[in-house]
Amino acid sequence: MAVAIRTITQDMVWWRVMPSNRMISRRVAFATAACSALLLVAAPSASPAPPFDSQGYADSTARCTAPDTAVVFGSTASSRVAICRSSDGDYEYRGVRVRDGAKLIAAASRSSDGAFTATNDGIDYLVTSSELIISAQERVIRDESMLDFHRPGATEAPVETPTPTTPLPPPLPAEEGGS
Repeated sequence: MAVAIRTITQDMVWWRVMPSNRMISRRVAFATAACSALLLVAAPSASPAPPFDSQGYADSTARCTAPDTAVVFGSTASSRVAICRSSDGDYEYRGVRVRDGAKLIAAASRSSDGAFTATNDGIDYLVTSSELIISAQERVIRDESMLDFHRPGATEAPVETPTPTTPLPPPLPAEEGGS
């Protein structure tokens, strides 16, 4: 640390403590370390989807057991859910909170837009292909974006290739297998 001294009047002296380059370097190093640590803690992890098959997530409550079949299942940063359909056509919500393993299995219903809703003790769980919304009456408690979503058995419509209506030109000699 350096000290600057300046005489203002005969009876007054002005002292100023000035940080040295070493002190500034320590402050910069500390601030850089603190920001880096905060970034690591705050940055979302890019972990792969949990292992799954056509019935849901392996070794999880968010999995349908035979004879039930999975209609949809997905995971958010903090939850895993599966909607199962029983052989008699009823839907069931199967969810688990990842941080503490809290489980919920409840009857569910399907809306006309394809979303599923389950209710337990006044709390609604709405599952769509893009999010899980947990609410109490009109108040949203949590709105979690789906990071992984599956619709087992759903197949995409085949893409039709248009058939040309104009005739092809005659084949070239090399295409005929000529001599």
